Amino acid sequence: METVSIQAKHYWTCLWPGMSELWWRGRLSALPAAVAFAAVVNALLIAKFIYPGWLPGALVMLACWIAVAAWVVLTVRAIRELPLLLSPRQASTQPDRFAEAQGAYLTGNYALAEEALTAGLSIEPRDPPALLLLAAVLRHTGRLNAADALLTEIPKLEAAAAWNLEWESERARLERDLDARGELQEGSDPEASEESGPETEPDAENVSSAEHDEIEAEPATLPIDTALKTFSADVEDDEDDFNQKNAGHSEAA
Repeated sequence: METVSIQAKHYWTCLWPGMSELWWRGRLSALPAAVAFAAVVNALLIAKFIYPGWLPGALVMLACWIAVAAWVVLTVRAIRELPLLLSPRQASTQPDRFAEAQGAYLTGNYALAEEALTAGLSIEPRDPPALLLLAAVLRHTGRLNAADALLTEIPKLEAAAAWNLEWESERARLERDLDARGELQEGSDPEASEESGPETEPDAENVSSAEHDEIEAEPATLPIDTALKTFSADVEDDEDDFNQKNAGHSEAA
């Protein structure tokens, strides 16, 4: 466990129970303790100075000593836990596996990368680099909705302002993959139209077959008309030749 440098101003938040966790980590679970301690202190002040006859003096004094003892215990515990609140990764006895997660991500071992990142985030859940890398792992493994939800929460962290460029790059990659998935889903929708396609295909086949029959019927009539015209033209030619021959014979006679 590394030594965490703590300034004097950091200890001021330890003087009120629950304040250090609320101030440095934003833990709402410490809010009931802070509110309860405030209620007890106000009640004791009212009973001691505003309404002295409300409760027996000995009972009020006993309650004050109990409140002071509880305040000392909670303050000491807050001071001891302050390094874990300010820099939990340095103060933790577990090894930092972020470098291992980076190596696994670059080699395509996304399962190992996710395991290492999850272990690190269990110590420091407000680490923007680890959260961004985890979002990339979720994107590569096809869990785009989970990556989208994670990227939506990252900008809410105060420490995430320094990683805005990396966040924008990862958001752009995620949007590209989401658009690609949407296009694939839109491309798979015509399956329903393909199922209904055979219902309309017979009509097209009937129309095409009818047109084909008409086309075939027209050539069947055209040769007949042509043959009749040719036959009538030949008959007229024969009659003209016959008339010319008769006229020639009559002139010779």
